Amino acid sequence: MDTHHNHAVVPATATLSVDPVCGMKVPVETAKWSVEHSGKTWYFCGQSCLKKFEANPEKYDGTQQHTQQSTPVAEPTPGIEYTCPMHPEIIRDKPGSCPICGMALEPLTATDDDTANPELISMSRRLWIGTVLTLPLLAIMFSDLLPSHPLHNFINGRSLGWLEFALATPVVLWAGWPFFERGWSSIVHRSLNMFTLIAIGTGSAYLYSVVAVVVPGIFPASFRDEQGDLGLYFEAAAVITLLVLLGQVLELQARSRTSSAIKALLSLAPKTARRIAANGTEADVALSEIQVGDRIRIRPGEKVPTDGSVIEGRSSVDESMVTGESVPIEKSAGHPVIGGTINGTGTLVMQAERVGADTLLAQIIKMVGEAQRTRAPIQRVADKVASWFVPAVLLASLITFIVWSIFGPAPSYAHALINAVAVLIIACPCALGLATPMAIMVGTGRGAHEGILIRNAEALEVFEKVDTLVLDKTGTLTEGKPRLTAVIAAQGFDQTNILQSAASLENSSEHPLASALIAAAKEKGMELTPASDFQSSTGKGIRGLVQGRRIGVGNAALMQEIGATCDGLHDEAESLRKDGHTVVFIASDGHCAGLIAVADPIKASSFEAIQQLKSEGIRVVMVTGDNHTTAAAVAGKLGVDFESDVSPSQKGDVIKKLRAQGKVVAMAGDGVNDAPALAQANVGIAMGTGTDVAIAAGGITLVKGDLRGIVRARRLSQRTMKNIRQNLFFAFVYNAAGVPIAAGVLYPAFGLLLSPMIAAAAMSFSSVSVIANSLRLRTARL
Repeated sequence: MDTHHNHAVVPATATLSVDPVCGMKVPVETAKWSVEHSGKTWYFCGQSCLKKFEANPEKYDGTQQHTQQSTPVAEPTPGIEYTCPMHPEIIRDKPGSCPICGMALEPLTATDDDTANPELISMSRRLWIGTVLTLPLLAIMFSDLLPSHPLHNFINGRSLGWLEFALATPVVLWAGWPFFERGWSSIVHRSLNMFTLIAIGTGSAYLYSVVAVVVPGIFPASFRDEQGDLGLYFEAAAVITLLVLLGQVLELQARSRTSSAIKALLSLAPKTARRIAANGTEADVALSEIQVGDRIRIRPGEKVPTDGSVIEGRSSVDESMVTGESVPIEKSAGHPVIGGTINGTGTLVMQAERVGADTLLAQIIKMVGEAQRTRAPIQRVADKVASWFVPAVLLASLITFIVWSIFGPAPSYAHALINAVAVLIIACPCALGLATPMAIMVGTGRGAHEGILIRNAEALEVFEKVDTLVLDKTGTLTEGKPRLTAVIAAQGFDQTNILQSAASLENSSEHPLASALIAAAKEKGMELTPASDFQSSTGKGIRGLVQGRRIGVGNAALMQEIGATCDGLHDEAESLRKDGHTVVFIASDGHCAGLIAVADPIKASSFEAIQQLKSEGIRVVMVTGDNHTTAAAVAGKLGVDFESDVSPSQKGDVIKKLRAQGKVVAMAGDGVNDAPALAQANVGIAMGTGTDVAIAAGGITLVKGDLRGIVRARRLSQRTMKNIRQNLFFAFVYNAAGVPIAAGVLYPAFGLLLSPMIAAAAMSFSSVSVIANSLRLRTARL
């Protein structure tokens, strides 16, 4: 059998295989452990499972029918799957704990089900029952601290020890059992974690105390005080267990709030829709029964059930919950509507065009969920530290025990034990592990509420460093709805014939300017005739036969190719270009027939957004296929740099040139025509409007095609990365300071020792503090 190790990055959609030993689902692309057996590759969650398989493969290869399940993670599967927020490659079909870090698994896909987390219920029950049993232990401890030792008047010291044993045992071994399970699992999987330390720490204190009660005579004098008594640490073991349980409960409650963004999105979709049958009757049906083509009535104040277009009625629709647009949008026949948005005071009849997983809302939920499980590059710092952190703490604990045993005050072994336990308990690799994932989860969820869809954590991290923003002109800086502004006929030609011929030819074109010519011709009541022998020349224009005449529509290069001379229209063309108009020439049977000017209005929001971006030190560069004069006019109005005469295939070259200069470049475009350029940029930003958004393009997608979204996205990136750095700083400082203090570094100078109970409290709240800091992103100002 051949064993392989794979350390690839986990993709958003992976092929899953089931570990034949433990049954865990393992992403094939990222499985660290695999083996060839009987002509088949088997994948494993850890080395221990691999070794069990290699020792006796026949015992496990009978599960062959369950092993190679090619299930896309992103596709819905029966039941709920669970994953670890710190290790997204771990996937199971039931609740439990992560075999790598021990953290409680959470649903892979959030649901709007309000059912309580079974892990939270279990931990809470253990906490409350453990508290009831621990309070008497604390009473005994405080009694021993009093000079008169009042309890000893009623019960002797030996009996008191047995009472403590009876009270502490269910707390440590029942309430704290999940920690021992996870600690053992970490050893089995050779992935030591926080629960390894907790299990060893509480187990040591408890086991020592049990032996001290059952067979006290075996301990030497170095364990005894001046009166010859042995110290018992039942209350320390119990209180540590309770404080860790409290930390787990608080952490689970806080983590549930990190998925509130997805739950809020899920709640947007209504449960039912009012479907209009072919005979005109109406009935409320479950949303799952709606199919493409169904007619649906939306009454005032109701939610739009799915994506589609209005066919009757007029109303305003609040789309803020999806696009971030605060002003309601007027809707009438022909206008698109988005599922989950809220109808205003009018009644609309719509036709369903996208249902189920194809709707914009479903795609947003899917995208946010996938983004929350990606890892930012900065996570590598925490991963490196975590890889040696627990072994280092175990070594520090051992050194602490040895040093205190040799140099500590009497009883030296008792001091050594309690300080070694404190070192084990105070260390918290979990805070390091949570620092990045929690901030990413909250940040991407917050972005979704603002109409900013983050595709992966890397885009969120890199966007903070962007110093150059490249913008496509049409549809990004401008409205993307060009309109005809002028028709100038050459001598011997008629304006009406020019426009009619050009519009007829453009009817076969998909160029953005074609819609402007066609719309203008139809407004004037012109009848468009079919064109034949249609040819398109990229970067030049189009030509074909219209009513027996060979028509050409394009730039000067096309006219030169045709042999049509348009020098007589040069002054008019240049004047229009200086005003920002795009000029195209018309040729008829080899002669210059005239020119047509088209303008695409600049979005009102573009001016404000560009000023904000420039004020933050970002250089803005506009790229366009327009010639230099037109591009200069538009760029001058906006106050940006520009690159003109750039074909779609050349936009990527502009990005490459900027990156070669050491710039960190973001490119914003429509996400379809600009896809190659988006891929070349450090961060690709797909601009979209409503259901036309190209969610699959770019690292970041703005649902609303508004440049102000780029400003908000950058602020989100800055605040998220600042939050991550705060989390990492706190986690590093906490552990760097906590471990030496627990080891007793302050004792020689100040006589201070850290109780393991205080260490447990500090450890528990360190993780909660990291999560609480991440949750601040939910209300951060963007």
